[in-house]
Amino acid sequence: MTVHFIGAGPGAADLITLRGRDLIASCPVCLYAGSLVPEALLLHCPPGARIVNTAPLSLDEIIAEIASAHAAGQDVARLHSGDLSVWSAMGEQLRRLRALCIPYDVTPGVPSFAAAAAALGAELTLPGVAQSVVLTRTSGRATSMPVGENLAAFAATGATLAIHLSVHVLDQVIADLTPHYGADCPVAVVWRASWPDQRIVRATLSSLQTSIGAEMERTALILVGRALAAEGFEESRLYAGDYDRRYRPVGTAPRFSEVT
Repeated sequence: MTVHFIGAGPGAADLITLRGRDLIASCPVCLYAGSLVPEALLLHCPPGARIVNTAPLSLDEIIAEIASAHAAGQDVARLHSGDLSVWSAMGEQLRRLRALCIPYDVTPGVPSFAAAAAALGAELTLPGVAQSVVLTRTSGRATSMPVGENLAAFAATGATLAIHLSVHVLDQVIADLTPHYGADCPVAVVWRASWPDQRIVRATLSSLQTSIGAEMERTALILVGRALAAEGFEESRLYAGDYDRRYRPVGTAPRFSEVT
């Protein structure tokens, strides 16, 4: 018996890995975060599967469901939105399972920031503009930010920021970022990236509040950085005609004399 933690992707039901889909189809028990995971993914469950929406359950109740399946020798598909490596509450579940000696594995999923960048048609790391992406958030009721992790500190790097779970404090986000990026810095807010009702607002830090207006839902991602609208950036050396590569040796004495 194994508990398969599966990243269910950002919203669109077909943005799930083949491995994730096949694991869902093989498990007689499926636990899913109903407030965030599209119900269309449950169509992959086998006939007669026990399907449990964990949105109204406590951690103790979720672990009890898993322990019951373990006792019956039934594999469990545990679906979380996006990718499990960030803000998934997977860590606390894994700690409980280790204590109970219940085996598990993890299948990654498409993260929301990647879906948002795709919706924008944007590369978040452009040569000479930004080569880092910071995934962060602001403090919330469920989880506070550690000392030292704050928007001003990350903004000082000039990296592209992907700010999650923070649209409800947009005024503070803008105030923290403007001194570092400038009022004209490009910004985009993507609501429910990849879902059928996806919405996008493009603006600058100075115009964002007016562009959005009063309607701000929590299921939104804020992307900030010069890479969002840069046009005059350098081209990567990777595909330059005179760049010596293993698969395209160049010059009289290339680093790699044979293509392997």
